[in-house]
Amino acid sequence: MSKTEIRHDWSLDEIQALFAMPFNDLIYTAQQIHREHFDPNEIQVSTLLSIKTGACPEDCGYCSQSAKHDTELEREKLLPLDEVIAAASEAKSKGASRFCMGAAWRNPTDKNLDKVIDMITAVRGLGMQTCVTLGMLTEPQAERLRDAGLDYYNHNLDTSPEFYGNVITTRTFQDRLDTLKYVRDAGINVCSGGILGMGETPKDRARMLQELANMPMHPQSVPINMLVQVEGTPLYGADGIDAIEFVRSIAVARIMMPQSYVRLSAGRTEMSDEMQALCFLAGANSMFYGERLLTTDNPEADHDHKLFVRLGMQMESAPLESDQKACCGG
Repeated sequence: MSKTEIRHDWSLDEIQALFAMPFNDLIYTAQQIHREHFDPNEIQVSTLLSIKTGACPEDCGYCSQSAKHDTELEREKLLPLDEVIAAASEAKSKGASRFCMGAAWRNPTDKNLDKVIDMITAVRGLGMQTCVTLGMLTEPQAERLRDAGLDYYNHNLDTSPEFYGNVITTRTFQDRLDTLKYVRDAGINVCSGGILGMGETPKDRARMLQELANMPMHPQSVPINMLVQVEGTPLYGADGIDAIEFVRSIAVARIMMPQSYVRLSAGRTEMSDEMQALCFLAGANSMFYGERLLTTDNPEADHDHKLFVRLGMQMESAPLESDQKACCGG
């Protein structure tokens, strides 16, 4: 039986006390908890594809795909099914166990959802887990995605409720919580995390983790992004986050959500190998793999593979379909 209690009642004072721990003590605590639930030398690998790029009506201050920002990003229509299958096949050949598809929509229409469901079916047919991020969902849409066999739905909180309005004004924090509830109630694994380095305070980072950990169920996957600054977006030039503080955030997420996969997501091109190694030591055990993350660069798969070899880590294979809900993959 696990020694670590799974909690959903974290107070802000408790979380801030974790952040204030001596760095070595924090990492030691996180690594101990990590080893209770996971192989410390195994990492789950996902690949992310933008299936519909640009012209999003939202005003997310970090996003190059917003129609409200002048980022010179070319708008693209929804990719044809054969291109998605080809990209998924290539990702699988490079070791990815999960294929994630993202569309720049405020929310999908039912007609668009039909096309995405065809993609989900095709990717599952390749023997890969599936994840999509399509914006806000209605309850019936979440149920349709469940019936199609979707494994994970990504919908990030992004930041704290208090700082949220400084980043996004076209949807509310509650809108995000509502979509996550529909996904959770439908029985789909939840993928939800946030972005660090947007000018938020340490308290905001603690509040974001509090919101995630105090959900009725912890998200099975918790992506922790470091802001990739894109010229033309409102957050271009924002104060970044110190590398040690980023690693602390990974460790605190691991302590608060012991059974969740904690994923290194956007921003890895700005991280040294040594910083990523510290993140793995702090409890990160999932990452995006491949040259692109929607519209931003990501380290090349070959570089990541060499890093895994140097660290003695191996990529996790996709769990059997019957085990997917139980494994809480990330």
